[in-house]
Formats: sequence, structure tokens, C-alpha cells
Amino acid sequence: MLRLELRDMKQRLAASALLVLTAACSTGESAPVSAFQTTTAMRGDLRITAEATGTVEPIRTVEVKSRAGGEILEMLVDVGDEVEPGTLLARVDPRDVRNAYDQAEADLAVARASMENARAQFERNQQLLDAGVITQQEFEQSNLQYANAQASLTRAETNFELAELRLNDVTIRAPLAGTILTRNVEEGSVIQSASGNVSGGSTLFTMAALASMRVRTLVDETDMGDLQAGMVATVTVEAYPDQTFRGEIEKIEPQAVVQQNVTMFPVIVSLDNSSGLLKSGMNAEVEILIDQANDVVLIPNNTVVTMQDAVAAAAALGLDPETIDVESMRAPQPAAAEGAQGAPAADAGAMNRDSIRARMQRGEMSQDELRSMMASLRGGQQGGATADPMAPRPAVVFVMNAEGQPEPKAISIALNDWDNTQVVAGLEDGVEIAVIGAAQLQAAQAERLEQMRSRFGGGGPFPSGRR
Repeated sequence: MLRLELRDMKQRLAASALLVLTAACSTGESAPVSAFQTTTAMRGDLRITAEATGTVEPIRTVEVKSRAGGEILEMLVDVGDEVEPGTLLARVDPRDVRNAYDQAEADLAVARASMENARAQFERNQQLLDAGVITQQEFEQSNLQYANAQASLTRAETNFELAELRLNDVTIRAPLAGTILTRNVEEGSVIQSASGNVSGGSTLFTMAALASMRVRTLVDETDMGDLQAGMVATVTVEAYPDQTFRGEIEKIEPQAVVQQNVTMFPVIVSLDNSSGLLKSGMNAEVEILIDQANDVVLIPNNTVVTMQDAVAAAAALGLDPETIDVESMRAPQPAAAEGAQGAPAADAGAMNRDSIRARMQRGEMSQDELRSMMASLRGGQQGGATADPMAPRPAVVFVMNAEGQPEPKAISIALNDWDNTQVVAGLEDGVEIAVIGAAQLQAAQAERLEQMRSRFGGGGPFPSGRR
């Protein structure tokens, strides 16, 4: 019983393969209706985006260190605590700096007393000099003592101010408003001074303001021509799969990063985190909106071909390529793209093609000149690297007629993504169109190219895209 079922299945598969092969290879007869896979043009929204992954991180992170060295007596905050500027975070053992402060205070008192004594002695000597009791030399000696007392007082005042600052340094306070991210020491630990150590001292805390966050992501270089600062981005994180966060491109760093032979550029996306949901280190999916078109006619990408591939597509669908006159096909233009007389803007390109074809037939143009002319013509039609993606460009679809056979139809298209293409003129929603198999199209293109090479004597590679 199992063998009979397997044999029946093999026979059905063989019959199906024969039917598809007949439709793909036939050039003189129309393919049966069942051989065509079709779809319908539909209205919808099209979004062109660049996608990447990255990590959520704070915009500004600060390492909190102590300018005083010694033993940690008290830790007053923990990881996750939110603090305001000036909030007391920790205390360091103040005994050493307290002793230095007391000594500086005593030295200042002595210096002040010495200063008062030297001033009084100077004033008396001034009077004695005026009365002729002392000599000029004795007066100058008292003047020097007064100057030394002034210098000693200044030195004592400076030392006292430094000691007072060091006494304040044993209390570590928050430099800004933010959240404690890490706590690196515990009570009883001995830390090194940040100002008196060549290594930069011990880091007590790491803190950051989390009201505003950013995502550092890497974007493929192929998308960089469409991105610029200020563009809107949508960010999602695994913790909140049903929620999106709105951001915008803050900047695009100029230095590329190569990962696994892929060139990418760092793109920084800033986010508003006033809700506090985003945490530092979260993995994020970033989607940057490049362009969009709402409520437009959409068709699958595997139903549309360029003007140059129309003949090969017809052959792939089983039509007679000789019945496809590409030169007579004119892509309809939207009303806004037509000239003052109502003539489509694509007519100029068609006239150029006709002129080139005539010169080639008369032998007035070599194959090298033909390649150059066709390349410039294609570049003019496509607009080059700076072309507007919304600008209409000609294309061909195969519409199913009343007999269920595909017929070529020129249309104008604009935006497209990995799945669909926007139709701006020449096709309405609800129209049934044929799906063109990629393998059959590639085989038909190769066959067509070989025919053209044979027609022109096999003189080197023929310019791609010419039909």
C-alpha cells in the first residue's frame, strides 16, 4: 500500500514539473491558465526604513572619586538610588585631615599675632626715627621684620584654606542629579586620593542622568546615503516588546567600523527616558524612517520588471518575445510630472533610445560608444546617486486579460522595499497581474543576451540592460 502511494505521489510531482517546464520554455504558444501564478494589486502603506541593533546607554556618565585618601567610614547610597546635586554619598575617616586642619588653624593664629607685633614695632620705630633716637639702619631692620610677618600670615592663611578644603573632601557629594549605576567600594575599604595619586585614585561610584538616553548602533554603509541627523527613529527593547520609544538621530560618526568584512558606521540615536523605563545596557532594535507613502497602489516586487527586462520576462511567462515591442511602450506619468503640453517627461528618453538605435543600425556607432551612451541614458532615467526615491520611473507588469493570458503594460513606479513596489500611474488596485519567477527570468535574460551577442557578431560583452 505504501509503495502504491509513493508511486502515485511521484507521478503527480512529475506531471506538475512537466507543466511548469512547458510554461517556462514555450515561445510560440500561450501557456495554459493554470501555469501562471498571479496576484492582485492592492492599496496600502509603504515604509522605507533602515534597521539596526544597538545598546541603550546614558548620554553622560560620571565617575565619583574622593580627593581625600583613607578608610571609608560610611556609605550612604546604594545602586539604583536617585540623588540630587550635593547629596552626601559617603564619608572618609577625617582624623588625618582633621589634625592637619587644627595645625593649620594654630599656625594661622600665631601668624596673625606675629603680624600685629611686627606692625606695632614698625610704627614705634617710625616715630623713633623721626625723633632721631634710632638710626636709619635700625629702622630698615624693623621694616624687614614687618614684611616677613606679612608673608608668614599669607602663607598661614593659604595653608588653612587648603586644610579646610581637605576637611570638606572627606565628605563625598553628588556632582550632578542622576542615578547610582555602580558602587565599587564598601565600608572599611581604604581608598586612594584622586588628587595625590598618579593612578587617578579610587572610584567610589559611577552615576549618570537617565532622563535622557541614547542608543549606539552600527548601520550598514549601503544605508548611509539616506540617513542624516534629525531623522525620526523608533526604538524597541526586549523588556517592553509591545511598546515603542521615539528617538531621533543625534549624530553619525565619521569613522567606519569593519565587522566580519562588513563596513558599518556608528549612528547615535537620542531618546527621551522621562518615564524611566529604559535601563543602561538594554539591547535595542532601531528602525529609522527614511521615506513612506500612505494609501498607494502596491504590487509585489516579483511582478514588476524594468523596460529593458520586459522581453526576457515575456519569454519567462511563455509569451512570444517577438510580439513585445518595448520601443513603443510609454510609461504613464502622474499629472504632476507632465509638461505644460501634457506630454510625459519619459518621451525624451524614448527619443534618445530611438536615435541611438538608428545610429547603430547605420554603423555610425561602435559598441564602446553604444555602452557609454546606454550607461548615460540609464543614469539620466534613474537620476543618478542623488535621485529622489519618490521620482517616478518606468517599469512593466504583465496584466491578465479576459482570456487569462498575461499582457505587458507600462507603468510608473516610485518607492520600493524588500517586498513591494509603489505604483504611481498606469495600474489600479484590484487588477490581476502575473508573478514572474526569478529563475525563469534569469534564464531568459541569459538566453536573450546570447542572442544579441550572436546578432552583433559576438564582439565582446554586450551592455547590460539593452533590449
